[in-house]
Amino acid sequence: MKVLVDTCIWSQALRHKSPNAMITKKLSDLIQDNRISIIGPIRQEILSGIANIKQFLNLKEHLSAFEDIPLVTEHFENAAEFSNLCRSKGIQGSTIDFLICAVAHREDLTIFTIDKDFENYKKYLPIQIIQ
Repeated sequence: MKVLVDTCIWSQALRHKSPNAMITKKLSDLIQDNRISIIGPIRQEILSGIANIKQFLNLKEHLSAFEDIPLVTEHFENAAEFSNLCRSKGIQGSTIDFLICAVAHREDLTIFTIDKDFENYKKYLPIQIIQ
């Protein structure tokens, strides 16, 4: 099964001064098995905030190996539904988090994240996560 890798995983493996060895290993294994999926908003989050142009271009090149899943209207509509459902249950989340959930659900992907918010979303949304 393909895996949609959340920004926090990419950041931990590629941008953190002391990367978590277990997370980096899992990500490396997924890359070797050609199981990685990414969406444009995650790519943007990963690349945002890098002041050093050389580091930015290097990271951009590394990420170019992964093709974005094309986002369509239904992904955004589903994300809004997920947001509304969670909000009705007292759970807040970011627009991108709910987009990740919607894409994962519609494209039959597992989400690789260490963001604990996804545990709350999972209580009400049809998503699968690995940590």
